[in-house]
Amino acid sequence: MSAILTALYSAIAYVAFLATFVYAIGFVEGVGVPKTIDSGSAGNVAISILIDAVLLGVFALQHSVMARPAFKRLLTRIVPPAAERTTFVLLATAALALICWQWRPVPQLVWSVDGTLATAIIRAVSWGGWAMLLISTFLISHFELFGLAQGFARLLGRSSVNPSFATPFLYRWLRHPIYAGFILAFWAAPHMSLGHLVFAVLTTGYIFVGIWFEERDLIAQFGERYSQYRRDVGMLLPRFR
Repeated sequence: MSAILTALYSAIAYVAFLATFVYAIGFVEGVGVPKTIDSGSAGNVAISILIDAVLLGVFALQHSVMARPAFKRLLTRIVPPAAERTTFVLLATAALALICWQWRPVPQLVWSVDGTLATAIIRAVSWGGWAMLLISTFLISHFELFGLAQGFARLLGRSSVNPSFATPFLYRWLRHPIYAGFILAFWAAPHMSLGHLVFAVLTTGYIFVGIWFEERDLIAQFGERYSQYRRDVGMLLPRFR
């Protein structure tokens, strides 16, 4: 029964994440969803930016705290180890949904690119960023990254496997293609509003902070092997060797 409940918990959290993430893509791109990053009634600029910064700060704090090994050890005293990653995903999904729900638009234009071809190219870069990050999740085990593999392991009679160090495809040239994909998706906007710019600046800043913490943990886990990888491979820009 415990294995069934853990698997069900993982499946529900993954479906919730997937739905929220697809909505978030439409939210940033301004297509296919009822509320986008620029839609809604504009209020006071300073107050709107402050609220948006707090929303992004909640997301960043949840990610930073729950991703630390010390917090994971503490969390597994409350939930089964197989449900630890799922719990992280579920709370990250809630934080992302809160951003999409409570975001305050600041529609003043910072830049606008005219021309059908130029607009199409910029949008293609943005969608290419989403594609890059999605592909990258599958390169490093998509279902483990989002907790499904761990949640179903016991039900399927599979033992947990220690993380291994590998550099498939994009990871041969970029240490963080998922983050690079996010940056492309957030910044490649033919019509950049002030609110969108705040979103892009703060999320990019958090990405650099997240990379610092993540690489510190990876060096502690894999030692010199990751340190050498770090010296040889570009962080967010490809280094072809």
